[in-house]
Amino acid sequence: MPKSTFTDGYASMLAILIELRKASSVTQTALSKKLGKAQPFISNIERGVRRIDVIEFYAIVMALGGDPESVFRRAVKTLPRRVRI
Repeated sequence: MPKSTFTDGYASMLAILIELRKASSVTQTALSKKLGKAQPFISNIERGVRRIDVIEFYAIVMALGGDPESVFRRAVKTLPRRVRI
């Protein structure tokens, strides 16, 4: 069984975060600075190399000026009915 980092559901959540970043006209470098991290931190997240937890998800969405609850709801809607972990 694949690790959930590489599942379709996780990829969908990453796509939503990337879309939010781009729609906010924020570069990876600018986002990393807002979070107090180096740019590769964001690159590794967006490429699926580094998995994020719910607190990091919240911090990223907030740094992009988004509403974490609505972004999470949107991500949940893309998940299959049954999710394997």
